[in-house]
This record gives sequence, C-alpha cells and structure tokens, in this order.
Amino acid sequence: MANNRPKPDDRSDNVEKLQEMVHNTIENMEKAEETMQFSNEEQKAQIEQKNERRRESIQGMREEIEDEAASQNNNYQ
Repeated sequence: MANNRPKPDDRSDNVEKLQEMVHNTIENMEKAEETMQFSNEEQKAQIEQKNERRRESIQGMREEIEDEAASQNNNYQ
C-alpha cells in the first residue's frame, strides 16, 4: 500500500539554497550583459528588460533570505 504522507518540511538549508539562487541569477545577468555587445537594438532592449526582472527577483530572494535567517535564529518559532 502506498504511503501518501507528505514529506516533513525541512527548511534548514533554505538560506543556502536562496543564496545559491541569487548567485546564479547574478551570473546569468552578467552573461546576458556580455552578449549585448553582439546584439541588435531589439535584443538589447529584451536583455535589459529581462535583467530588470532578474534584479527584482534578486531583491525578493534577499528579503526571503533575511526572513529565513531570522526564522532559523528563532528556531522556526
């Protein structure tokens, strides 16, 4: 018989995962900016728009890192 119990919520490494996501997003932004020198104006505009969305995502992830770190410090209470 299948066990349909959900896995326990393990948030112990959320800060590290989020930090890695921020790092990867920044790398993607840098790579995109490097490709701009070979792009036409339309492509440059698209890259800039995408990087702006990435900056917004990074801000959200950093806020979440702060929340998670505070929760860890308070033992998730």
